[in-house]
Amino acid sequence: MNEQLRRAPSPDLLSRFAAIVGDRYAITDPVALEPFLIEGRGLYHGRTSMLLRPGSVAEVQAIVKLANETRTAVVPQGGNTGLVGGQIPMEGEIILSLTRLDKIREIDPATNAMTCEAGVVLQKAQEAAEAVDRLFPLSLGSEGSCTIGGNLSTNAGGTGAVAYGIARDLMLGVEVVLADGRLMNLLSKLKKNNTGYDLRHIFVGAEGTLGIITAATIKLFPRPRAVETAFIGVPSPAAAVKLLNLAQARAGGTVTSFELIVRDVIEFAIKYGHGVREFLATKHPWYVLMEVSSQNAEGLRESVEALLAEAIEQDLVGDATITASIEQTKALWHMRHILPEVQKPEGGSIKHDVSVPIAAVPDFLAEASAAVQAFIPGSRPVPFGHLGDGNMHFNVSQPIGADQEAFLARWAEVNAVVDKIVLKYQGSISAEHGIGMLKRKSLPKVKDPVAMELMRGLKQMLDPNGILNPGKVL
Repeated sequence: MNEQLRRAPSPDLLSRFAAIVGDRYAITDPVALEPFLIEGRGLYHGRTSMLLRPGSVAEVQAIVKLANETRTAVVPQGGNTGLVGGQIPMEGEIILSLTRLDKIREIDPATNAMTCEAGVVLQKAQEAAEAVDRLFPLSLGSEGSCTIGGNLSTNAGGTGAVAYGIARDLMLGVEVVLADGRLMNLLSKLKKNNTGYDLRHIFVGAEGTLGIITAATIKLFPRPRAVETAFIGVPSPAAAVKLLNLAQARAGGTVTSFELIVRDVIEFAIKYGHGVREFLATKHPWYVLMEVSSQNAEGLRESVEALLAEAIEQDLVGDATITASIEQTKALWHMRHILPEVQKPEGGSIKHDVSVPIAAVPDFLAEASAAVQAFIPGSRPVPFGHLGDGNMHFNVSQPIGADQEAFLARWAEVNAVVDKIVLKYQGSISAEHGIGMLKRKSLPKVKDPVAMELMRGLKQMLDPNGILNPGKVL
């Protein structure tokens, strides 16, 4: 990192930054800054002397240009929902909040494209698509506060990836402010554009270390005419994988979500989650939350019923229910989305956002569970996640009655145990949350060394003064 990098700008320099956005949008009050300095898991608490909220792309350019000229470090931030610390200023960097860039510039339903500024909240983008009878399928538990810019910067995944892909797959074009303040406009709506190197995707998943995304053109899809949601008790992850394959072949529509959930975390949700109840008459060791969508308005429910009947005959399913109302569907998804939160009352939880090939998920879960329980006797694996794309949130709750601080102090050790098994199955130690601070030291251990060299070279070329989100990813 550049030795002259400023992480604590002088009062005079802060005044120059404030003049770009106006005093109203240059926040220095410690109380007002506090919500921007912490992240949801409480692992990181940062510090800063100023947060800037530009209201235009030109203001973003001016801020970044001044930062580059004065060697002042900046940390871009969207909705502050990231889970690996990538959006937190750890050493006094200025926060560059993109939340005022919240305009939807264009919706083109004929082309199935929408251009959003970086600060557009994901839920607002979903609603704008719905208003023109289209679907933007990215769906996350934090969709009421996370932003399109943050989704792309972290390459967010979510529950719809099995059918529609992750954030990178949903982007057609991008607008980026580079480290020297120049604006690169690649906001094309074209699916075919074979004009030299495709530079769009190096900024997706880069967590603001290579440039600052200010807008993006995203893909829309026709809205399904029928959607059925089922909650299914299954005997094992292996049975769930077979059910997934059967559903994709026989469901009469597109499997748009396929979530695998262990019973233990369902118990947490019933105990601590508001309004959560049992959805099936009997308890099962594992559950699947499945959504199937179709462009045909009729026949989907009958198709899903036939699928489940066949799965019961094959001993893949113990019991199942198909929701009969929007309220029931919302209740199921509410339960799914609060699973990370309901682990907190049980004490410390060491998290793993990993992926392995779908066929390897059962063996990975069995081996990783046995390994962490042997490593810390009494620890409680509570895995859940997106079986449809092999992404498991393999979380480990502390032993009952254990010291929470002492348990969490072993975070890196437990990660090492699990990561070793992930790599055995040719998986990834970061499926959808990114690298940030949390996995920065682990990345060189799992990434191809030539790829790491190229990543460092890109960083040096695009941000030679190291002003953009220093200390993250690399």
